Amino acid sequence: MNSDVQIAGDPLAIPHLLPPVPAHPATVAGFVGLARTIAADRDSWSPLVRYDATSRWYHRLRTGPGYEVWLLSWVPGQGSGRHDHGRSSGVLTVLEGELTERGADGPRTLGAGAQRVFAPGYVHEVVNDSLAPAVSLHVYFPGLTEMPMHSAQCAPSAAEAPQETAAH
Repeated sequence: MNSDVQIAGDPLAIPHLLPPVPAHPATVAGFVGLARTIAADRDSWSPLVRYDATSRWYHRLRTGPGYEVWLLSWVPGQGSGRHDHGRSSGVLTVLEGELTERGADGPRTLGAGAQRVFAPGYVHEVVNDSLAPAVSLHVYFPGLTEMPMHSAQCAPSAAEAPQETAAH
């Protein structure tokens, strides 16, 4: 019996038969879409989630050219502290539960499906103020190399305020 390669030939020698190479995001909208796609694929991330009573749990879920994706869990009362993301922009997506983001425009409650987009240097704090655990997805581009902490009186300027996108 002949194999498929013997019958059809080497598929790598026929580029038009190969599946297209997946495109990686290159715009903010592309990264928002990536976050939504990952969020919708619950089977890929939910078995990985762990809860740690002593500190936020996090797991690098994926990397690509110039970006990385992190999965975080938050038990009630856990927070990030006031920080920025250095030279990285980001997309924060709440997957489960509810988180509070505190920025220059005051506190904002983010429920499951909510997304926030922020630019480099944007200062905020994320906290689980609810009584139930929460899970979030974070896409950073370029990949996160620093997370400088800020004192409570530091606040970003209006020009650094993030954009909110509607959840689908």
